[in-house]
Amino acid sequence: MQSSLISKVQKAHQYATEPERVHVESLRVRFDGDNSSHIITYADGCWSCDCEFFQGWRTCSHTMALPKLMSDMVEAPAARGFATV
Repeated sequence: MQSSLISKVQKAHQYATEPERVHVESLRVRFDGDNSSHIITYADGCWSCDCEFFQGWRTCSHTMALPKLMSDMVEAPAARGFATV
């Protein structure tokens, strides 16, 4: 392996131990829920989900779960009168 590639692999390992360097600015995922799949997006600090519950409450189990799945690399949705996970 070339030395330049070796140094990139080493740097990648270093970066992987420093999650504070990563700032997610936008994200689009498909979340396979119990009843169907949903599209969840995150942009400009705001979450969106195409599930029916999100339309009325501006939060849902999908948008509450993603920050936990991503080790809090993205901002959790604002709670509206109830606790988040």
